[in-house]
Amino acid sequence: MRAMVLERAREPLRERRLPDPEPGPGQVLIAVRACGVCRTDLHIYDGELEQPKLPLVPGHQIVGTVAGLGEGAERFAPGQRVGVPWLGWTDGSCAYCASGRENLCDNGRFTGYDLDGGYAELAVADERFCFPIPDGFPDEQAAPLLCAGLIGFRALRLVGDGERLGFYGFGASAHILCQVAVAEGRRVFAFTRPGDAATQEFARGLGAEWAGGSDEAPPEPLDGAIVFAAAGELMVTALRASARGARVISAGIHMSEIPAFPYELLWEERTLGSVANLTRRDGEEFMALAPMIPVRTEVTRYPLEDANRALEDLRRGAFRGAAVLDVA
Repeated sequence: MRAMVLERAREPLRERRLPDPEPGPGQVLIAVRACGVCRTDLHIYDGELEQPKLPLVPGHQIVGTVAGLGEGAERFAPGQRVGVPWLGWTDGSCAYCASGRENLCDNGRFTGYDLDGGYAELAVADERFCFPIPDGFPDEQAAPLLCAGLIGFRALRLVGDGERLGFYGFGASAHILCQVAVAEGRRVFAFTRPGDAATQEFARGLGAEWAGGSDEAPPEPLDGAIVFAAAGELMVTALRASARGARVISAGIHMSEIPAFPYELLWEERTLGSVANLTRRDGEEFMALAPMIPVRTEVTRYPLEDANRALEDLRRGAFRGAAVLDVA
């Protein structure tokens, strides 16, 4: 099969021909049709997430069709369209798994990090951690739902039921979650890179009540905020913009250092928190919800061999919405 491979951190992905993978017990073989390009892929590429398996096929927003079944695999039928997210395997027996928090599993393994992912023509995945893709979503529009959508959805639940929500960084995840929040009757305040008028207009077009630069104050205090950008200083910025009792949640797997701040910003029952990974329940709930809103993802497509260009465009903020590799 053809695959884009990370052989060393901070070096371009290499196009390689690899042996076709074979599904093991409980696994499915997937003919990849599309794979989303995520900022987590960029953190792995940059060496900021320090212990990936190498060489590695990145990619954890996989959409494809079942092309083979391993021993005992029976959840999906050949030809069925499925999605593969970041969480690829858990032990099912640690204290976190036993308490319904498999996203924190002591021995969890992650697609495109511990396990080869979807920057390839074929992939294998544990059938327990695959999701049926709802009808009505083309492959490339479904791919961002599997991380940008799912992680954002978990962050939205953690931020609470506040009406006035701030989204710091308006990329793949925020453009999906804006639609969800507006459908729930919330008021979204979108923060972009300073001076990025095009993205601000994009946010307003998706229902944001206000959009401005991250260096601006919102017109009203926020009841909660999600920081999608990997800039730790934005956690403090969001606190400064928050009302009493607000929750500020980081939705990233990696973030620069959060600078010191005075206690008065945290006082009055404000909280800082983070979201880690996802659970299968998150996936089931979000995949049922997305068609009902309906969520519409805006994507920029790249051929598989242009994965390096997609990663650099993501770094520069050169597109709006999400980037997707068109593998098929």
